[in-house]
Amino acid sequence: MFLQMMKKGILLAGVFFLTLSCSEYQKVVKSQDAGLKYTTAEQLYNEAKEEDSNRKFKKALRLFEQIVPQFRGKPQGQKVSYLYADTYYQLEDYYLASYQFERFEQTYPDSEKAEEASYKKARSYYELSPRYFLDQADTEKAIVELQNYLNAYPDGEFAEEANKMVSELQVKLEKKAYEIAKQYHHTEDYKAAIVSFDNFIADYPGSPFREKALYYKFDSAYELAINSYRVLMEERLNTAHEYYKNYLKYFPQGEFQEQIEASDADIQTRLQNF
Repeated sequence: MFLQMMKKGILLAGVFFLTLSCSEYQKVVKSQDAGLKYTTAEQLYNEAKEEDSNRKFKKALRLFEQIVPQFRGKPQGQKVSYLYADTYYQLEDYYLASYQFERFEQTYPDSEKAEEASYKKARSYYELSPRYFLDQADTEKAIVELQNYLNAYPDGEFAEEANKMVSELQVKLEKKAYEIAKQYHHTEDYKAAIVSFDNFIADYPGSPFREKALYYKFDSAYELAINSYRVLMEERLNTAHEYYKNYLKYFPQGEFQEQIEASDADIQTRLQNF
């Protein structure tokens, strides 16, 4: 019984202090004292980073939203603006984080936090980049912003990570372009597939999907040829054979060697009939 009463007492005390804490926070929120709001917001922000607490970040954000306009042009304005942007970033609200970091860069270009703001702005767009089959506007924006960061800070603190992200996003764009061309092949629209693979190979010469693109370009030409009217077949078979030679030029021991050799053997047999 005694232990139960102690536990109940501790629980009530905890609720009391929590209520008191919330009550004190609400007083700060309603206060007209910008300095008090600033020190409270900064304290909550620091505690949130130490504790990885979204709840405290949200509390800090509410106060920053109130005081940012009041501190513009004042000595503390730079710090308040940065903390405001970074609070959005920590809360993974990347649209607003990128916007606020952009404003911070424009307002305080000589800040010691300028590099970090530039990187986090770019990183925000990276985080917004969707899966490859969706619209890639944010991916393209992220590449531009990451490249801007690398141009401004080629030896910067985050340069290695930024380069990795650019490579990753570039592959995502390449995968989308490749899959669009592959879809034409899959639906047996071979003419469109050949054009699409041609564009892909020209646009992304160093792509990890290059070998597959060359193979499916050949296979599209091969399928187009063998399913053509006889009057068109010879020319199309010869075109497919040229694509076969082009594939072997770059990938003599490639992944699709067995399939492509078998198809070209059929091309040679059919050409003997002309």
